[in-house]
Amino acid sequence: MTGGLGAPVPRSGPTPGRRVTSARSWALGARPRTLPAALVPVAVGVAVAAAAGRVVWWRAVLALVVALSMQIGTNYANDYSDGKRGTDEDRVGPTRLVAGGLASARAVRRAALASFGLGAAAGLVLAVATSPWLLLVGAASIAAGWFYTGGPRPYGYLGLGELFVFVFFGLVAVVGTAYVSSGRVSALAFVAAVPVGLLAVALLVVNNLRDIPTDELAGKRTLAVVLGPGPTRALYVSCVVVAVLCSAAVASWRHFALLGLLAAALAVSPVRRVLGGAEGRSLVEVLGKTGLLQLGFGALLAIGIAL
Repeated sequence: MTGGLGAPVPRSGPTPGRRVTSARSWALGARPRTLPAALVPVAVGVAVAAAAGRVVWWRAVLALVVALSMQIGTNYANDYSDGKRGTDEDRVGPTRLVAGGLASARAVRRAALASFGLGAAAGLVLAVATSPWLLLVGAASIAAGWFYTGGPRPYGYLGLGELFVFVFFGLVAVVGTAYVSSGRVSALAFVAAVPVGLLAVALLVVNNLRDIPTDELAGKRTLAVVLGPGPTRALYVSCVVVAVLCSAAVASWRHFALLGLLAAALAVSPVRRVLGGAEGRSLVEVLGKTGLLQLGFGALLAIGIAL
């Protein structure tokens, strides 16, 4: 973010000092580099539904709305909770809304709740159209998004973030999308969800690798802080390599899923940077390239499954 963007602006009248946050600040606060984690599982889930011979497209669109809303809501909730705790005051990555003084904590909290509300509304329609069990899944997803850094004992501070990301942005998102789009749950959906979840985990791992020094100072016990830089780099590489190689497992059901192996070309640069010891701001670029890898792999895998 550029200096001064969305900074507090005094207003005349009864509310002096009220913050006026620019649309660009809100957009950056939604953390667009993390959105592939929401887009990819929906694309792969729809491809699994297409492979089953049936896609109800309006349901697929609502599944995308749910995924994006949950991701953005989680990002705003993370911004709010970390900002309130003061754990985002000394950051290496992009400035956050609350910690950077770009928006009030109350406004960011409202944005998080609004995003979760939109996702819940879309999910309610899908539950009515398919199964009431989706209500439980939706409630669990919202709770997972809020309590990542919210509540008295946020699980993101206990080294459990990667596990929850794998479950909700891998298994739940892919299998759930395939189910609402086709009305069926298949073994293919679960197998295809594994590499999708691993790349979502890789995105979080490199983010937390970058933040190890500041997280340690703030008392955030992320998995990266617990493991240390060396094992965290190995974890990132393992997630990326295993995810790409999982294309071969998916190919047992859909042969063209081997197209996912082509994404190895996108993995070379970020893996090399991580193994080469990149740290701090250098990992911001790696984060972006990991998102690009996630998008490229997801597109290739989805096309391969659908063919």
